[in-house]
Amino acid sequence: MRFGPLFRLLGTVLYGFIGWELGVALAGTPEFNTESWKIILPCTLGAATFGFLLAPWLVMAPARAARNALRQIPIADLVAGTIGLSVGLLIAALLSYPVSQLPPPFGNIVPLILVILFGYLGAAVLVMRQEDFFALVRKSPAFGDAAHARTSTAGLVLLLDTSVIIDGRIADVARTGFLLGKLTVPRFVLNELQYIADSADTLRRNRGRRGLEILDRLQNTSNITIEFIDQDPNDAVQVDDKLISLARHMDAIIITNDFNLNRVAKLQGVMILNINELANAVKSVYLPGEEIPLKIIQEGKEIGQGVGYLEDGTMVVVENGRRYLNQEVLVQVTKVLQTNAGRLIFAVPE
Repeated sequence: MRFGPLFRLLGTVLYGFIGWELGVALAGTPEFNTESWKIILPCTLGAATFGFLLAPWLVMAPARAARNALRQIPIADLVAGTIGLSVGLLIAALLSYPVSQLPPPFGNIVPLILVILFGYLGAAVLVMRQEDFFALVRKSPAFGDAAHARTSTAGLVLLLDTSVIIDGRIADVARTGFLLGKLTVPRFVLNELQYIADSADTLRRNRGRRGLEILDRLQNTSNITIEFIDQDPNDAVQVDDKLISLARHMDAIIITNDFNLNRVAKLQGVMILNINELANAVKSVYLPGEEIPLKIIQEGKEIGQGVGYLEDGTMVVVENGRRYLNQEVLVQVTKVLQTNAGRLIFAVPE
């Protein structure tokens, strides 16, 4: 809806009325006679013209500036500031009547000063101490822990990175119900996927198309909530930087497989869920001395070593296991190492 014509009409009527009153005051009479019309009519027409030309600019420009400023403010700061301002104005209103009984000019000036002072202090204090305030509200019996848990998880925003969409495992994890929140894909991530899908390189094109297919699977799964948003931060150029900026403004969590994005986001205070770390965390745990069946499928780097893999992809290095190549044997775990690439198990034939 375009508000320009409406503001022009309102501005014309309002400023025309002001011009009329000004003309009446200058003419000294509200009667429209030969003498007064030379003053009242020009004032009315001049003020109405002024309102017609400048009313949209005077209203729309501040409205757009306020809208853009509000988009950059986190919702938690906005809610805390509004509550604090309301409390501050309430305190100022309670103090205004007794203060207004002061002798002039203090009785007329001090209430206005109190409104400005307590309004600012209320908003500033609550914004700075919003974490303590919201924590106190959550502990209130009126809200309850279960109700708060449902509200917090329902409103949780999970931003998907390009790498985790292309990887595809996010669809399987989301289908299990372990992701409590709403999967959100920004428009600039979707544009990057489309750009990769249109690449001349066959491998990149296949990866991009796989990412689009994963999004289609997520969208068509009944128990998964996924949303596409158009918010595009203006303070960043690269997709990763935009994702971090958007996560900070929305108080959201980023799901990614990108190691560099993982570290940069954590340095800026953004919470990260890494699918690779999740995969390593849910792998089977074996202690030294346990026995596991294993098929030796290749030779190891050292002399006599054999290598096999568990069902979850964990590599097992078997000392003196080369002679069992292409055979399934019972091996005993001797040592378990956790590396950056994942878990590594050493064993010997039983």
